[in-house]
Amino acid sequence: MAKETVVVVCPGRGTYNAPELGYLARHHGGSPWLAHFDTVRDGAGKPTLTALDGAAKFDPKLHPRGDVAAPLIHACAFLDFLELDRERFEVVAVTGNSMGWYTALACAGAVSGEHGFAIADAMGVNSQAHEPGGQAVIVMAGEDWRVDPETARAVEAACARAGVLPSIRLGGMLVVAGPETALDALNAELPPLPRPPLRLPGHGPFHTPLMQASADAARAALPADWFGTPQVPLIDGRGKVWRRFETEAAALWDYTFGHQILAPYDFTAAMTVAIREFAPDRVVLLGPGETLGGAIGQAIVALQWLDIDSKYVFSLRQEDDPFLVAMGREAQRRGVTK
Repeated sequence: MAKETVVVVCPGRGTYNAPELGYLARHHGGSPWLAHFDTVRDGAGKPTLTALDGAAKFDPKLHPRGDVAAPLIHACAFLDFLELDRERFEVVAVTGNSMGWYTALACAGAVSGEHGFAIADAMGVNSQAHEPGGQAVIVMAGEDWRVDPETARAVEAACARAGVLPSIRLGGMLVVAGPETALDALNAELPPLPRPPLRLPGHGPFHTPLMQASADAARAALPADWFGTPQVPLIDGRGKVWRRFETEAAALWDYTFGHQILAPYDFTAAMTVAIREFAPDRVVLLGPGETLGGAIGQAIVALQWLDIDSKYVFSLRQEDDPFLVAMGREAQRRGVTK
């Protein structure tokens, strides 16, 4: 029987929240990889992932912090990836959103599992090294998940007037970043929208030149010789595909700790390339959580893939035969794991 083809998506920050507390224990307790990650962190004098994941309650001042959230999310996603049933599913490409790029590197085999965790762990710390500033999410899509092109142009113009920069293109949403004063001024410039911009607490001005200190720290601490060629196609935050026999490891290192940190991350472009070029039978979103599912759904609607042209049609398809499988959702998880 032929295997189903899947594109795998690795989530970024903001996906390990109160409902996800205990995710590692529930799904990956006893994993040798989790034990390894704990040993690494314990040796560095950091709280282990098992301890953080096993806390009595979610701490909104601790768990979302970069140096905690990044390794937790990476471990959840990477171990989920290892649980995919490879006898039934063929991974034809891997991508990720923002911090999920580091997990995608490990899932695609461009770096080892050990180095993938070391990168995610270090970048969780490095992400806190930046000029003053933050991020906000602007929702442009309507209830049907469609984006009016005129609204999108008006939002971009408003951002330019306020002095904020595009950070992540996320389906029907735009994440912007910049100094706090610019983010404060944004509301007055924006056209009417479904809801006001949402500030992301604890987030820096990611994917902008304000992150230069983070990029410098990464280049100094994370060696280029950790990088190799991906074993499956790897789609970056520009929509570029890194293929096994075409990739220069040094160029992949340079992108990861240069452009990927300092320039906008276009997750919409990554998903567009993933779907159009690889035409997978399904898209698998790794855990924890499933908050990235909306952005993926909005990208699918924009493409009108499989005649899915609205949130309503997407929801109907998901009930009948899910095209998007979220491993953070128990019923869907069971359909793709060993």
